[in-house]
Amino acid sequence: MNKSLVTNLVSLGLAVGGFLIPSENPIAGPIRDIGLYATSGAITNWIAIYMLFEKVPGFYGSGVIPNRFEEFKAGIRSMVMEQFFNRDNVSQFFKSQQKSLSWELDPEPVLAVIDYDAMFAKLQDAVMKSPLGGMLAMFGGPKALEGMRAPFQANMQEELKQLMLSPKLHAALQASIKTPDMTDDIVEKVDQIVSKRLDELTPSMVKQIVQDMIRQHLGWLVVWGGVFGGLIGLAASLLNLAANAATAT
Repeated sequence: MNKSLVTNLVSLGLAVGGFLIPSENPIAGPIRDIGLYATSGAITNWIAIYMLFEKVPGFYGSGVIPNRFEEFKAGIRSMVMEQFFNRDNVSQFFKSQQKSLSWELDPEPVLAVIDYDAMFAKLQDAVMKSPLGGMLAMFGGPKALEGMRAPFQANMQEELKQLMLSPKLHAALQASIKTPDMTDDIVEKVDQIVSKRLDELTPSMVKQIVQDMIRQHLGWLVVWGGVFGGLIGLAASLLNLAANAATAT
């Protein structure tokens, strides 16, 4: 179910219904105000999310992800090399593999010790520093992105697993294990492989990677924009009714 679309349709339906109800009906005003404010909040958040991924001519700051795809690529490389293929991890791994030059790389034990929370924290920081950060601050700041943590971890595990099972990486590791100072050599070769792969990414590919991880969860911002907008509309309508009643007396 498309949460954003449903929220926009419900909000717009309330606004239209408020105008269709005869004005002498006391509920016409509150329903109209709830619908208008909810539509405003939902559509504003929907546009903000859209502009996070897409460039809109004439709107400064739109398309932040494709515009900053080099920063995202650098962040992905940093996460992989610092959290996964750092010198200590590689050294510890090969201490357990030195008995044989013929081995199958099992990614599961290594994937289990990666600090995905640290990776996610970097993603949160990147999003909060984007133009969307100001809007997210109204909904709890970084906490508004917590729903993305589990799918982010699942996506990163799969991407890293595919990287570990890559024939190129396996060949590089097999060649490096024969060298005296294999740890530094392996880290350097892995860095080259990761950097080469990231250099092949285009802005649209980076946008798709980030979009697949977080866009469906950002739909809740549209929902809550509609809810809070509706509550503000209700409060405004009740205050207006109270003011009118006070004037009449």
